[in-house]
Amino acid sequence: MRHHDEHPDQDDEIEWVSKSQMKREMHALQELGEALIKLKPSELAKVPLDDELQDAIALAHKLIGRKEREGLRRHLQYVGKLMRSRDVTAIEQSLAAFDHKSATANAHFHRLEQWRDRLVKEGDKGVDALLAEYQRLDRQKLRQLARQARKELAANLPPKTYRELFQYLKQNLEP
Repeated sequence: MRHHDEHPDQDDEIEWVSKSQMKREMHALQELGEALIKLKPSELAKVPLDDELQDAIALAHKLIGRKEREGLRRHLQYVGKLMRSRDVTAIEQSLAAFDHKSATANAHFHRLEQWRDRLVKEGDKGVDALLAEYQRLDRQKLRQLARQARKELAANLPPKTYRELFQYLKQNLEP
């Protein structure tokens, strides 16, 4: 127990953390380590990691393909232990940025699918609605692709033009 006269410049408050809270924090750091291991090499290169942590993640990648899972489980615990002795704020920020990019890309993809489906279903009315938002698109090409995709769907043919319409929208509509 600290006394005021021993260390007058320090606070008397001691932060007590329950054993359960410590375990939750350790599991959270282990999950953060697992998230790092699941990243693509190009994404992992953008995360600020020290050499020891990079080596541990590289070893985890080697253990993933093995039949025996116990070694990987223990190694993930080790990665979590390494994470405890580091400031993980920058790592968490990097992972959040990847998640945000992924969510944005998914939303854009779904918006493209909705436009494609609307063009096929509504025809000229859908084309007019799309051109009201994106004037630089080619009206004739949109009408032609939508009409051909509608014919393919009606005749139960492979959706070649349906995919082509999606690609045209993907190339010409910014995220």
